Amino acid sequence: MTSAIVLRAATRASPLARWQTDHVAALLAAVAHVSVETVLVETLGDRTQALGTPLHQLGGQGVFVKEVQAAVLDGRADIAVHSAKDLPSATADGLVIVAVPRRGDPHDAMIGSTLADLREGAVIATGSVRRRAQLAQVRPDLHFAELRGNIGTRLDRAAQFDAIVLAAVPLHRLGFEGRIAEILPTDVMLPMVGQGALAVECRADDDNTIELVTRIDDRESHDRVDAERSFLSRIGGGCDLPVGALATRTSDGRLRLEGLIASLDGRVIVRDSQLGDNPVELGAKVAANVLSRGGEELLRGRPA
Repeated sequence: MTSAIVLRAATRASPLARWQTDHVAALLAAVAHVSVETVLVETLGDRTQALGTPLHQLGGQGVFVKEVQAAVLDGRADIAVHSAKDLPSATADGLVIVAVPRRGDPHDAMIGSTLADLREGAVIATGSVRRRAQLAQVRPDLHFAELRGNIGTRLDRAAQFDAIVLAAVPLHRLGFEGRIAEILPTDVMLPMVGQGALAVECRADDDNTIELVTRIDDRESHDRVDAERSFLSRIGGGCDLPVGALATRTSDGRLRLEGLIASLDGRVIVRDSQLGDNPVELGAKVAANVLSRGGEELLRGRPA
């Protein structure tokens, strides 16, 4: 009997990260004789969770992935399993995103109350400037509080506020879907780039691992994430303003991408939606339109 190929997977130690790695391991086991050995890594984002520092002040995207990527680059692991939304828009030198498995729900969810049922002047807890800006656009009366920590920690604090907002997919993956009061539609809340998707990276010169991991790639999900990441890259990967994007597939098989950039207070939101066939070109086109219609002024700190 042929022994299983062992791949070492670098990942964070949170319950959600472990679920994601176990999910990738199950997918690999189903398509190839592969077993996965977990390599737990602590990231800057993990170390600062308890300090209560807002994520956008830490540098936003990348704070939960750099140390995980380093474990692959220095040979401690063969692959890295990430939430795609945590990845910077530019792939790290020496790495390649080999697979995006079938995407989960990309939407955001309200916990504690629906948006319509919130009292005047309600307090919503979320650590995301993207969520705050979009909620402020539709409900200028709302007030916001900071919320950090893993999913369990945030849910434990939900009773301290009128409502909290989280991504829907970890609630489904960790068995907390019963806590969802409302799934927010995209005309109210456009999600973060890559939200709901996983991304599996490996070394760009590791041909054997690339061949194995490519087998769990879902082309549809990968195309959608590529379009969103292209949008973010064109906006500027280091942008600390609220940015959201979501790619979907139309009934005739084309990609539709909607993207936005907003002021921190939500008073100005610039959106655009376009159809296309090439994910990278589509993302760049939507970003160019958003920038030309007022996004560039937001980036420069001027009213649009």
